[in-house]
Amino acid sequence: MIGRIPPVLRPEHPSPRSLSGLVAEFGLEYVGTLDGVEVTGITVRSNEVQPGDLFVGMPGEHTHGASFSASAKEAGATGVLTDQAGVQFAIEAGLPVVIVDSPRLALGDVSAWIYQTNLEPPLLFGVTGTNGKTSTAYLLEGILRQLGLVTGLSSTAERHIGDVNVVSRLTTPEASELHALLARMREAEVRAVSVEVSAQALSKNRVDGIVFDVVGFTNLSHDHLDDYADMEEYFNAKLEFFNPIHGKRGVVSLDSPWGKKVVEGSHIPVVTIAANGASDAEWRVEVLEERAEFTAFRVHSPDGRFIDSRVPVIGWHMAANAGMAILMLVEAGFEFEAIGHAIADGINAYLPGRTERVSGETGPSVFVDFGHSPDAFLNTLGAVRKVTQGKVIMLFGADGDRDPTKRHEMGRVASEYSDILVITDHHPRFENPASIRATLVEGARLAEHQAELLEVSPPEKAIRQAVSLAKEGDSILWAGPGHQDYRDIEGVRTPYSARELARAALREAGW
Repeated sequence: MIGRIPPVLRPEHPSPRSLSGLVAEFGLEYVGTLDGVEVTGITVRSNEVQPGDLFVGMPGEHTHGASFSASAKEAGATGVLTDQAGVQFAIEAGLPVVIVDSPRLALGDVSAWIYQTNLEPPLLFGVTGTNGKTSTAYLLEGILRQLGLVTGLSSTAERHIGDVNVVSRLTTPEASELHALLARMREAEVRAVSVEVSAQALSKNRVDGIVFDVVGFTNLSHDHLDDYADMEEYFNAKLEFFNPIHGKRGVVSLDSPWGKKVVEGSHIPVVTIAANGASDAEWRVEVLEERAEFTAFRVHSPDGRFIDSRVPVIGWHMAANAGMAILMLVEAGFEFEAIGHAIADGINAYLPGRTERVSGETGPSVFVDFGHSPDAFLNTLGAVRKVTQGKVIMLFGADGDRDPTKRHEMGRVASEYSDILVITDHHPRFENPASIRATLVEGARLAEHQAELLEVSPPEKAIRQAVSLAKEGDSILWAGPGHQDYRDIEGVRTPYSARELARAALREAGW
């Protein structure tokens, strides 16, 4: 299995902090000698310990993390933070032990203390929702740059520190990694940070110890029911973001019915926005023009002012994401007119794998997209249809070992709104890919207006098949892989790029 390739970005010049100071600050119990013990970092993974780290031993499903304390010490850890069940492991390793009731619950605040991220923090923006949070995070960063700020970004696809980009590990990193990232950003004099925040991040305390200046909610739709019992539990995980421990102010889209529930359940002041005509939204997004190269839009304020701009991607939902980003900036105190002036000629943002057009000026248009839920399919297929003169061909597969309850609906929506549907493989992980495809085919046959259906494996063959069926004026939407550069097959990350495969298939076909 390929290792954890993307690096953890840490401060290059950390300030040592005394372990006794940590104990005093939080009133914690400890075992061992703390005199002269200093920490410069914190990690939950023994194989990523750097000299001077505080190693956090968390209870696991099968093994207690503190059982790796000896390995952590060998790598240079100067102390262990764990619960009562992990104490003996740390003692046997010969390291001082700081004891907490729950290492996961303590991780955010302790990381903030070690990295001092609560001292003069940058402007912090956080975005959550089923779909659109990555795009909104990138659009926020793009506008902030156009306003002249040095920016940071943490998203599903990438981490940015000014002009430095690295590939991401998780949508939202562990609290220890996120605080390290913020500390590194401080060294680079980053003034504003845009963070994509998943429901799992909120459930697993990954944004603890951080108070965002503005938090945003894009929408909620069927997804992640492998992690949550039902939609209500999934929603409640998102709603936690609208709490004073996480955010000061909020922006809520009313484009899904769940937006109104966020407004009702929020414990911080919120303003509302909509692009689908919700009459009770305070702010409104109007789509002005849709082309394969961009979507032009207008954002209307409650007092009659407006901003005209455009995003370099297709779809009303992308205009909605841009409107969300603009309103979050307004709520953070940026002047409406200054924002409008900065983006008058469009928002300069590259959204990797988000309805990304990878084809040339001639031949069929090919879009690669990260969408992997029924609602994402519906919005993106609608956007592709509006900029397509000929047929819409869709190509997709589904994740293995992930929420299987959405597969029938994914297949149905894909078949309902495309002309030709090619079902293939995505990340099978440890599931049988043929079984996944069979379920998707079953869903496709539930569509009222069924597309011409093909089942082709593997995806390298499937994209060539899709291109062979396309003519000038047609569009191909390849949903699922987006920006990712690998496929997960039985735990092995196999190098793989949908963008490059699509371009190669077009070249082979003479386009």
